[in-house]
Amino acid sequence: MLYVVKRDGREVSFDPLKIANAIKRAGYEVGEKLKESEVLNILQKAISYIEETGKDKISVEEIQNIVEESLINKGYNNIKSVYSNYRGERTRVREIKSDLMKAIEKIGVETDRDNANVGNNFSSKLLRIASESNKWHNLASMPKELAKAHENGDLYYHDLDSYNLTINCLHIPTKEILTKGFNTGYGTINIPKRIETAAELSCILLQSSQNDMFGGQAHPDFDNDLSVFIEPTRVEIREELEELGVSKEKIEALTEVKLRKRVHQAMQGIVYNLNTMHSRAGSQVPFSSINLGIPYNDDAALICEVFLKEYNSGLGKGEQPIFPNIIFRVKEGVNREPEDKYYYLYQLACEVAAKRMNPTFMNIDADFNKEYYDAGYMPATMGCRTYLMKNVNGEPGCKGRGNIAPVTVNLPRIGMQAKGDIDEFFKILDERLELAKKSLLHRYGVLKNLKVKDLPFVAGQGLLRGSEGLDKEDSIEPILKQGTWGIGFIGLAEALIALKGHHHGEDDEARELGLKIIGYIRSFTDRAMEETKLNWSCYATPAEGLSGKFIKNDKKVFGIVEGVTDKEYYTNSFHIPVSYPISIKKKIDIEAPYHKLCNAGHISYIEVDDMPSGEMIMDILNYAYKNTNISYLGVNFHIRYCKKCGTYLDSSERNCRSCGSDDIQGVSRVTGYLSLDERFGPGKFEERRDRISHSLKRKNYNL
Repeated sequence: MLYVVKRDGREVSFDPLKIANAIKRAGYEVGEKLKESEVLNILQKAISYIEETGKDKISVEEIQNIVEESLINKGYNNIKSVYSNYRGERTRVREIKSDLMKAIEKIGVETDRDNANVGNNFSSKLLRIASESNKWHNLASMPKELAKAHENGDLYYHDLDSYNLTINCLHIPTKEILTKGFNTGYGTINIPKRIETAAELSCILLQSSQNDMFGGQAHPDFDNDLSVFIEPTRVEIREELEELGVSKEKIEALTEVKLRKRVHQAMQGIVYNLNTMHSRAGSQVPFSSINLGIPYNDDAALICEVFLKEYNSGLGKGEQPIFPNIIFRVKEGVNREPEDKYYYLYQLACEVAAKRMNPTFMNIDADFNKEYYDAGYMPATMGCRTYLMKNVNGEPGCKGRGNIAPVTVNLPRIGMQAKGDIDEFFKILDERLELAKKSLLHRYGVLKNLKVKDLPFVAGQGLLRGSEGLDKEDSIEPILKQGTWGIGFIGLAEALIALKGHHHGEDDEARELGLKIIGYIRSFTDRAMEETKLNWSCYATPAEGLSGKFIKNDKKVFGIVEGVTDKEYYTNSFHIPVSYPISIKKKIDIEAPYHKLCNAGHISYIEVDDMPSGEMIMDILNYAYKNTNISYLGVNFHIRYCKKCGTYLDSSERNCRSCGSDDIQGVSRVTGYLSLDERFGPGKFEERRDRISHSLKRKNYNL
């Protein structure tokens, strides 16, 4: 008796009919209908080869090798090729199934940490399982050249699980949607008549949008957009007081007191909702950003002031709110200088940031922002740093627009491949950029097959620019032409070390080369925009899980390269390495020029000691915004508070000074958003551990 050893180790009796059937199928595929005698002839040859081995047990792989040899021996080369191809495809499918099963088994224990704000509950795990399955589908469906670039770590296609399903992110036209009403699929939501309702519906807009998309959403002009609901609320309060017989001389003052109280309730509701309501099948709270700080009137200033105060109050026990990410916009003549009308809002924003690490800050006087502001278009950004203003296909601005999809280039790998040859580096970079462009055009081709009904809220309710006049069966292609297509990068610092032996924080020559590299990427995207009439842009990628994935792949290929692959993560975008001691002033000076080059999004971080003062944060911002062209800045430090009573603690306190509890929660910033410490992925965990303060506990914090 001859036994066949299956791939899973099982032993079964040898069945020659299985070989015969496989040969027939292969013959059929090349149009050769073999006679039974011909099949038998090939089968006998295979059996004779098997007998020559003298084994009583033989593996499936050995049998398949023998069948191929028999087909060649009998002159059936075409059939042999089909048989081999089929065999190879089955091997590939088995490997995919094996990898997928391993991924699902791992997810069953705990979701991965590609996203530090995804939980570990049933919904999160189920979503991850579906995600893994669709990743394999999309890789298998794209051209092999593109799939290979992603699999080997040359490029990274962000949110591959959503490649064929939806688009990235959106700046919601908040006022425009709220003042016309909308439908989430279960009935019409009328225009709100008071600020509390408008505030609640602003959260619904974020939640419902996120269920249609894979990235984050923002209110790009939050205080101004919600301010239109202040006057109707004021009128309602005034009428109620009149009905109660309150004297005319008291009505106005009392109206403003009651109005402020109601605005506080409305803003508290937003903070609570965005940290409790869930999106994406319940796996996370909405990835939300709110832009404010440049009010057009006093009602908008009231919204801004009260929202900042309510965020500063925290959640029920004073705990740190994780969302929304807040972007406070700073502008000379509006709020930056002591004589400016809304300077008090800037002061308040700095005080809140000193406690809560939010807001981050945006410089509207940076020339690329001021250009649009002066033309009547308010610049905005997102916590994940998505930025867009230019539009080759219509009116500029960000409302109703977002990034369609990004791809990221692995710069350190190119640096190591070039082996110190700068010309070779740019040659390889050019090849990778062309491949990145090709991948996004392929994604465009896939996404244009989607219909409005596939994005029922953001497209069906007209939140996305380009959806005007479209029916539910129409293609979303007009929307794809309004958004941006980002080519991003990671690890400029490590690429420079591979090329020059130093990064841009250490060496003027490396600093010049760094700007040349990113300038080259920006020029490429500018040319692509002219060639294709799509909104291409250069993206300072907010790599979270990717920072660890790329370096893990590169260690396998290049080994441990000092300063490049000798840790667990690559440095984000154009940033100076987090462990490098550098002054605040020098870091700002070096990173500032990259903000203009990275027109798809950018941010710089300043790391300071625990519990900075509002004055310190304002000094940092004032230096940056008065002396450089830098735009988007965040000041980072480590937040720690008692989970039992909410008391905020400094880094030296292991137990709560108020209640004695050792149940302490840490919060840090990761790729723009705040997150609980325990939710950081492996790469970002190591990166956070390496961060050093740029203030170095000096009172003048190196300015």
